[in-house]
Amino acid sequence: MSDAIKHECGLAFIRLRKPFSYYQQKKGTALYGLNKLYLLMEKQHNRGQDGAGIAAVKLNAEPGYPFMHRLRSIATQAIADLFAQVGKEINELEKSQPEIRKHPGLMKGHLNFMGELLLGHLRYGTQGKNNVEFCHPFIKRDIIPARNLALAGNFNLVNTDEIFGLVGIEPAEFQKNSDLAAMMEMVHHFIVKDDESNPGNMSVAGILKNAFKNFDGGYHVGGLIGNGDSFVIRDPHGIRPSYYYIDDEVVVAASERAAIRTSFHVAENEVKELMPGNALIVKSDGTWSIEQILEPKPRRACSFERIYFSRGSDEKIYRERIGLGYRLSSNVLKAINNDLKHTIFSFIPNTAEVAFYGLLKGMEDFLNEIKVQRIMAWDKDFDQEKLSEMINRKIRVEKVAIKDVKMRTFITEDSNRSEMVQHVYDITYGTVEKDVDTLVVIDDSIVRGTTLKESIVRMLSRLHPKKIIIVSSAPQIRYPDCYGIDMSKLGDFIAFKAALALLKDRNESAVLDKVYQRCKELQQNNELHTENAVRQIYASFTPQEISAKIAELITPPEVTVPVEVIYQTIEDLHDACPGNLGDWYFTGNYPTPGGNRVVNRAFINFIEGKDVRGY
Repeated sequence: MSDAIKHECGLAFIRLRKPFSYYQQKKGTALYGLNKLYLLMEKQHNRGQDGAGIAAVKLNAEPGYPFMHRLRSIATQAIADLFAQVGKEINELEKSQPEIRKHPGLMKGHLNFMGELLLGHLRYGTQGKNNVEFCHPFIKRDIIPARNLALAGNFNLVNTDEIFGLVGIEPAEFQKNSDLAAMMEMVHHFIVKDDESNPGNMSVAGILKNAFKNFDGGYHVGGLIGNGDSFVIRDPHGIRPSYYYIDDEVVVAASERAAIRTSFHVAENEVKELMPGNALIVKSDGTWSIEQILEPKPRRACSFERIYFSRGSDEKIYRERIGLGYRLSSNVLKAINNDLKHTIFSFIPNTAEVAFYGLLKGMEDFLNEIKVQRIMAWDKDFDQEKLSEMINRKIRVEKVAIKDVKMRTFITEDSNRSEMVQHVYDITYGTVEKDVDTLVVIDDSIVRGTTLKESIVRMLSRLHPKKIIIVSSAPQIRYPDCYGIDMSKLGDFIAFKAALALLKDRNESAVLDKVYQRCKELQQNNELHTENAVRQIYASFTPQEISAKIAELITPPEVTVPVEVIYQTIEDLHDACPGNLGDWYFTGNYPTPGGNRVVNRAFINFIEGKDVRGY
C-alpha cells in the first residue's frame, strides 16, 4: 500500500511430542523445537514491526527449578535479536561443556528456552507504547505451577474496561493501555478458580469457555500453562486467521498456513484451519483435541488478510489476489475506452504486484478476443506481415516507479516535509509518450491518500501522460477497524474526506450535525453499540461519486493531467475472496457490537476535534 496500513501481529506455537533425545537422533539436533520456532517466526516476518517475544515451558521440571521463561525484544531486527540471545546461551554452554550436545537431558536443564512448549509472537502495537513491556507474550507467575500462564495473540479487544470490571480489578496505567493485560487477568482468574475446585485435573476447555465468552473482538491467541497444558483459540467470527498442523512429533499453530508449510515441509491439505470459536488444546501428556469453546457465529474472516496482510506465497491467497486484479479489468477497459495501444500498466507498491498480474491477465484476455475477431473478419485477406503484426500485439507494461529505500522523511516541518515526501519514489523516464499514453497504476488499497497526493500522482504527472488512472484492489475504506488493524480515526480516511467534501458541495453539511446528535444520544443512553450511525454520511452518494471526489482530492493543485480513481466493488471482493467476507472497513457492517461503538465514538472524536483512538 502506498499509504501503509501497519501489519497484523503474528503467532507461532509449537508443542514437542517426543523426548529431546528423539529429535537428537532423528533430526540431528536436540534444538529442533527452537530451530522450528525461529523459522515459523521468520516466515511470518511480514507481520508486526514493533517487536517480538518468545516463551518456553519445560515439562517435568524438578521442584524449585524454573520451568517458564520469557524473552522479548524491540530491536530493529527483533527476531534475530531474540535468537541471537538464545544462541549466545547455547554457545556459552557448549564452551564450558563441549560434550553437552550428546546429553539432551542435561541441555534442557541448562538452557532456559529448551522447553517442550514454545510460544512466539510478532508484535504490531495497536494499543500501548512501543516499548518492550508491551511485547507479547505476557506472563503471570504463581507459586503453584498450574497457575502460571504465558499468553500471546493477534487481536484487539474493544471492551477492555468491562473485562477489568468483571474480575474486580482497577487497572493501572500500563494495564489500561493493553488489551492483552485484560485478557490475561480474565484467563488467569478462571485458571485459579478451576485449580481451586479441581486441583491436578485442570479443564482447559472449561477455563476457555468461562473466560472467552466475555471478550468482544477478533482474536487468535496462544497460551502455555505451567502444568504443561497449552492451547490456541480463535474468535467465533473467525476474524483473525488461525492454522495448525499435527503429527506424531509436533503440534504446531500459526497465523499463516504458508509459514507452517514452509517451516515443516508439508502439503497444503496437511495444514488445517482452526475453525471459528474452536480451540486446539494440548494436554501435558501430549494428547490433543479440537474443542468448540464458543458457538460459531457468521464467518467474518478479515478480507484484508487476503488483499494485503498474509504472505502471497499461500497458493489460495495468490489466486485470490490474481482474482482481485482480474475483476478490475472491465472497469479499467471502460476508463481507457478499450484503447490498449495507448495505455501503459504498472503497479505501486511491490505488494500490489500479484493483483497487477490479475489485471494484466484481464487485459490480455480482452486483447486476445480482439485479435481473434479481427483475424476472423479478414477471411483470407491478409499476408504474413499483417498477421504477424496482429499476433504480436501485447499489453504495454512498464516499471514506471521505483521506491527509493534510502529516502527518509526526517524533516518534520510541514512546509519542507511535503517536498521530501515527493521523492520517496523515483520515476522511469522515457516510458510514456507525452500527452498520448494513459497511465494505469494499481495499488493494494487507498487509505489516506497522502502518499498518492504528495508523491505518486505528482511524480507520475512528470511523465506527461494523457491521463492517470489509479486502481485499488480493495474497495473504499470508509470506517474504522477495531479487530487488529490500526485504523481507528475517521478523519484519516480519504473516502470520509471525500464524503465531507461532497456534503459541502451540495450544501448538505447539516447531515453531520444530525449524525453527531444521534451519536451523542446513543452515548447518553449507553447504546453506542446498537447501530452504526456514521453510515448516514455516505447514504446519498454512489461509490462512483465518492471515487470521483477522491480523485479530485489526491490531485495536487499544480497537476493538470486528469486523474481518475477506480476501486474494487464489494461484490467482486466477495467473489474473489469467498472465504473471507469480513468487510466492515468498507461497508460498516461490523461483526460484533463493539464495532458500532468504535465507529460512533470515532465520529464523535472527529467532530469534537479529539485526535484519539476510537477504542
